[in-house]
Amino acid sequence: MSDQDTALDNLWDMIKDIRFAMFTTRSHQTAHAGHLHARPMTTQNNQLEDGSLWFFMSRRGEPVADLMAEPTVNLSYADPDKDTYVSISGTARVVNDPDRARALWNKAAEAWFPGGPDDPDLALVVVNVTHAHYWDVKESKLVQLLAMTKAVITGGVPKLGESVEVQVR
Repeated sequence: MSDQDTALDNLWDMIKDIRFAMFTTRSHQTAHAGHLHARPMTTQNNQLEDGSLWFFMSRRGEPVADLMAEPTVNLSYADPDKDTYVSISGTARVVNDPDRARALWNKAAEAWFPGGPDDPDLALVVVNVTHAHYWDVKESKLVQLLAMTKAVITGGVPKLGESVEVQVR
């Protein structure tokens, strides 16, 4: 297994149980042109394959219109209870793949798309990950507190967890 495969496995382990990603696009609307806009979206993957993350969105919604105009996006995941934070940059696009939509379909998606995986408003969006940066603190809260206290007293910087960058594409 390559270093990149290991890094992608670690990345997936960190985000797989986080229910929502903040999906950030660059607004294309005239009044907000160029502004960054983040919305909570549910990652539909069961595993991270080929460095791609999948989402269901409304074809009529702003996120789809935004990514059609500017496909560079950011996904942010956070699990404060585990001190895990992930920022993913990638290129998004709408994919016409009914088989993939059916394979990713779940009961929760039905609340947004009552027509099921064949709902005409359903847009299947893939984000091809180009870069990820994650912070994963494994030390206990007590150890973190002691490290921060020491840093304040000594004027240093606390050394906690790991910060890893992954180039994918």
